[in-house]
Amino acid sequence: MIRLGRISYVNMAPVFFRLESDVEEIQGVPTDLNERLLAGELDLAPISSIEYARNAERLRILPRLCVSSEGAVDSIQLVARVPLEQVRRVAVTPESATSVVLTKVLLPEADHVPLGEEADAKLLIGDAALKSAFEDPTPHYDLGRLWLERTGLPMVFAVWAAPEPTPPGLSALEQALVESVLVARAEPERLAYEASDRYGYPPGFLARYFEKLRYRFGPRERAGLLTFLELARDSGELETVPELRFVHEEVAV
Repeated sequence: MIRLGRISYVNMAPVFFRLESDVEEIQGVPTDLNERLLAGELDLAPISSIEYARNAERLRILPRLCVSSEGAVDSIQLVARVPLEQVRRVAVTPESATSVVLTKVLLPEADHVPLGEEADAKLLIGDAALKSAFEDPTPHYDLGRLWLERTGLPMVFAVWAAPEPTPPGLSALEQALVESVLVARAEPERLAYEASDRYGYPPGFLARYFEKLRYRFGPRERAGLLTFLELARDSGELETVPELRFVHEEVAV
């Protein structure tokens, strides 16, 4: 049985909506899944795109799935007490690797400190970012929107990766995950209500949120990912930009 990692945030609801596959599901925040995948404790998981790049020689990625947005994503927010151009100190979440590097790419002059320390802004991801948008009147800056404004490309936050040697059955599991997303897209109201029951957000809010998420790993997403990795390299967060090595060669559809 494939040990399948699942990010514990609501953004995974469409991928697991109607997953018809016999797997062992293991939940965790992104950095936790990164560590467990690289330690060989998972067979497949959505891994932060920057962590894939840092460990590409040990991993293969699924060619048809990612976690991305083209513009605002809602669940990755910089909450700033001063205008964005004046931010010099950012408190960053320990739960995300890609978003921390993206913040460095977008705000190269800002220093990073642990979340909870005094700072001009704080980086929140996942459900904490969604909750903050409801409760905190401080200006919020969506990193997905800032990335699109800078590059004109989607931002790929995670890819689905498997450590080598890859286990059998990944192609069938990928197909099952893709089909779950397609069913979720075809039944947006049911998805929103079921996710509301599980995660506690209003169905209407979740319906709008799910519309912003992208899971298809197509040519524009791949271009966005490579652009992000190039900028991460230029900012000193990555030694080299790796080749995208896939579990199996297939054109994304």
